[in-house]
Amino acid sequence: MAVSIGLEAISKGYKTNFISAHDLIIQLRKADIEGKLEKKFRSFVKPSLLIIDEMGYMKLDIGDAHFLFQVIARRYEQGSIFLTSNKSFGEWGDIIGDPVIATAMLDRLLHHSRIFNLNGESYRLKEKRNRDKKQTDKNPPGEFKT
Repeated sequence: MAVSIGLEAISKGYKTNFISAHDLIIQLRKADIEGKLEKKFRSFVKPSLLIIDEMGYMKLDIGDAHFLFQVIARRYEQGSIFLTSNKSFGEWGDIIGDPVIATAMLDRLLHHSRIFNLNGESYRLKEKRNRDKKQTDKNPPGEFKT
C-alpha cells in the first residue's frame, strides 16, 4: 500500500521519499558523525511525502528516538508522512524506548491522520500459498514428472 501511494504521489508530481525506519536512523547517525545532521534533517523534511516503512522492526535507543522525533516534529504540518508498522500504538513506548517521546511522536502523527488498520493474511504469505498450491496441482503428491 505504501509503495502504491508513493508511486501515485510521484505520478501526480509530488516529491516523495521512501525509506525504512532502520535506514532513516542509519542515515541520521552517519550524518551526525559527519557533522551534517541539519542537512540530513532538511532532506527528510523537503519532500511532499515521506514514507517511513517498517516502524517497530527494531527497537530504538534514546538517541535514535530523538532523531526520529526531530524528523516527525519538523514535518508536522509541513508535509505528509505515511508510516507503516506492525505494532500497535500501545507498543510504541517499548519500541521508542521512552514513553514520553513515543507519546509526543504519536501526538504529531495522529493529529491530522488517516489510519488504515489492515488485518488478515500477509499478501506475501498468500502469494506463497497460492504458488505452492499451483505447484502441488501440477505435481500431486506421489506423482513425479520427468
